[in-house]
Amino acid sequence: MNALAAVLRRDLRLVVRQGADGMLVVAFFVLAAAMFPFAIGPEEAALRPIAGGVLWVCALFAAMLSLERLFQADYEDGTLELLVLTPQPLELLVLGKALAHWISTGLPLIVIAPLMGVLLQLPPTAHMALFVAMLLGTPTLSLIGTVGAALTLGARRGGMLLVLLLLPLALPVLIFGAGAVAAAEAGQPWRTEIMALGGFLLAALPLAPWAAAAALRQALD
Repeated sequence: MNALAAVLRRDLRLVVRQGADGMLVVAFFVLAAAMFPFAIGPEEAALRPIAGGVLWVCALFAAMLSLERLFQADYEDGTLELLVLTPQPLELLVLGKALAHWISTGLPLIVIAPLMGVLLQLPPTAHMALFVAMLLGTPTLSLIGTVGAALTLGARRGGMLLVLLLLPLALPVLIFGAGAVAAAEAGQPWRTEIMALGGFLLAALPLAPWAAAAALRQALD
């Protein structure tokens, strides 16, 4: 746990020093979501049915913006090799980096999403579903992102390859996240969707760090 805390503190300090990266993620999310009222029109009847899906798609692509650099900087300066050689489990260190990524990108998206929901005419009854769904879904995206970032480490045009790898893996989170918001908007129970998102998170917690650690070892061989 000390190793996990050390990696988390280190990555968060780097995020604070490079504050522009976090701001770019939030700015992309806001601008992408704000373009829909201009493209479709500000009418409530047009925006309300698609609000949940729009917010989730924008959040997914915003989270991907910073994933390419998740291991790249450590790979280039040799820090990643030192992390692999430490006696601490590499899976635990990967989990720390995933947690740092979620704190720096997922949490700001969770905070700003309800405000963008108001812009997209999302009814107040669906705001709680949006908050809970993103609270469970965004950590899963960060965990899945570690696998994609590890698999594309050192690859040419890794950013495009990363997107192609992650989109199919993130699709279930997108479907159930948007489904929870749609169910709440229609006045229907959204417990099933939330339970599915919780199940994805519980599955990703052990599996994603293990897969990412294996990919990192392969990349450094």
